[in-house]
Amino acid sequence: MSPALPRRSTAAALLSGLVGTPSPDLTRRAKEAARRTMRATVLPAPDKPRSMPEAQPVPTAVPSSRAVDAAYRPRAAARLVATPITSVRRPVSRVGSGTTSEATALHLARRASFGATPALVAEIQARGAAGWVADQLDPLRLVPDATCDALVARLFPRLSLATWQVHDQYWPNSTGDLGTDVIESVVARALWSKRQLLEVMVEFWTNHLVVTAPWGETWDSVHRFHVDVVRKHALGRFSDMLVASAKHPAMLAQLDNESSTKRAPNENFGREVLELHTVGVDGGYLESDIRRSALALTGMSTDDESGEYYYRQIRHHVGSLSVMDWSHANTSAQGEAVGVAYLQYLARHPKTARRIATKLATRFVSDVPPASLVTSLAAVYTANDTAIAPVLTALFSSAEFAASVGQKVKRPLERIISTSRILEVAPGPDTRAWLSGLVWYSRVAGQAPLGWPAPNGYPDVAAAWAGANATLTAWNWTMSQGWTAVESPQTEVTYPALRSLLPATLPATHGAMVDALALRLLQGPIPAAKRDAVCAFLDKTAASPLRSTDAAVGWRLPYVVALLLDTPEFATR
Repeated sequence: MSPALPRRSTAAALLSGLVGTPSPDLTRRAKEAARRTMRATVLPAPDKPRSMPEAQPVPTAVPSSRAVDAAYRPRAAARLVATPITSVRRPVSRVGSGTTSEATALHLARRASFGATPALVAEIQARGAAGWVADQLDPLRLVPDATCDALVARLFPRLSLATWQVHDQYWPNSTGDLGTDVIESVVARALWSKRQLLEVMVEFWTNHLVVTAPWGETWDSVHRFHVDVVRKHALGRFSDMLVASAKHPAMLAQLDNESSTKRAPNENFGREVLELHTVGVDGGYLESDIRRSALALTGMSTDDESGEYYYRQIRHHVGSLSVMDWSHANTSAQGEAVGVAYLQYLARHPKTARRIATKLATRFVSDVPPASLVTSLAAVYTANDTAIAPVLTALFSSAEFAASVGQKVKRPLERIISTSRILEVAPGPDTRAWLSGLVWYSRVAGQAPLGWPAPNGYPDVAAAWAGANATLTAWNWTMSQGWTAVESPQTEVTYPALRSLLPATLPATHGAMVDALALRLLQGPIPAAKRDAVCAFLDKTAASPLRSTDAAVGWRLPYVVALLLDTPEFATR
């Protein structure tokens, strides 16, 4: 007699959204549906940002099937995922030179990587949190990453092409190939790089100095912008990054400065440099400052034939200029240096210091960071002449960071990548095809790398991602990963067997099995009510004996894994 099938209204069926009703032996139809998930799942259009609703309470006793449905149905789960987690906290100490506890290491790993893993937590504990941060802030010297570098070089050889070489090979037919390469390489490094803090900061800066991909006016240069501007300066000085971005063909095309002239200045770049890249909309500049900002940047353009950066002195406005407190004689002989001096002034402006500090604190601490932390980080930024590494050192060692456990929620891309990281997905025979599928999922969820259409970058607050679309897409991804992990052969990437997530000695009860999986996947205990809800989904109680032939460790194990990965605990950054 075959085991009972899960009810269509239960959590697993709702979470999958694509597998249908499974059979105990994983029928061919179910396998094919799971295999097609990255290419064929139809999901709603991305949600518009809205306010964060109140969390849905979880049942406190062993729930009925109806209670399980209520706890995990999409609307309730969307509310749960959007709410920072406050339960089952362990004490977290400040990042310093002393011994690093597991809780401190886990908190740092969640914030400073694309997904904490047992190996990463152990690495932080072994090195010490302060030492690990110091290594990560000097990655090229202290964090060898040859395996990931070789993988990216093999999968994306076109990233090494100069802009002029792209022109030679593709002009006059534009292509999205280079942009696609950048997007998929970003995901590959987020998944497998040892330099996790660098990858987090690369993603941070791509949402500050926004150049979109794969299509658009930046088709020929976006890959070099990513390498030569963002990656090169991600842990360096912001003043250097700002100047490099302003002199790069991708940014010049993105914000129309390549065609700006002294007689017809295009104010787009001049405005965004003030509003988005530096002092912010409340920076104290006037509308007249925007025009003078644009004039200061005239002449910074591109070469028609090669597409490379080219300063056109004939287009540069000559004559005294002032923007806010900055002024320059701006003679014809000074030309390009005027724009550089203006950008360096903006990079060092106190308003810029506070804005960068606020954005970093929002990324790593909380959606509404403490004013005291922002003030102290801005002071570090100024004292270190716009260097970012000292700011991050101060941030991670702050009391505010230590106290912020549970105050950040993963965005869709982070949830998708962290799911694959915790399942230890490894490159395989056709890694690019799998990466393409992951990017497709992130795009459906509303957060494809380099995909935000506006120049202000993806939001990094929970309320912006509280809708059902992002949640359902993440659920579909976790379900697809669970099913793919039990398939053989694995033709794209490789997955460890799901049974390897369990202890070598099988737990004695269903509750102990769920607890063990939670410790492995969530790296912390799960509240008893949620453990009992998972057991109820299996038509068991926490005390029900567990045998090696039980469905919970067989054909229903992918569902159990998905349920745990779809909890608010895993959605917490």
